Amino acid sequence: MQFNKELDVRGMNCPIPILRSKKALAEISSGQVLKVVATDPGSVKDMQAFANQTGNALLGSGEDSGEYTYYLQKA
Repeated sequence: MQFNKELDVRGMNCPIPILRSKKALAEISSGQVLKVVATDPGSVKDMQAFANQTGNALLGSGEDSGEYTYYLQKA
């Protein structure tokens, strides 16, 4: 999936991945996509809740070898 900005929050636990994602989304334009790479298993529920609460779209997510990748489109 294509993205405009990438955020690496590996090794960070809740709430840091969400806080950093919020900041990174503020730095891109509406319609652009932020790729987030995390290692916190709690980020699975957190990212979905974050997207629902902020109105940003969670375009996709996946897990590979303990790394979680999310694609958020700014509303």
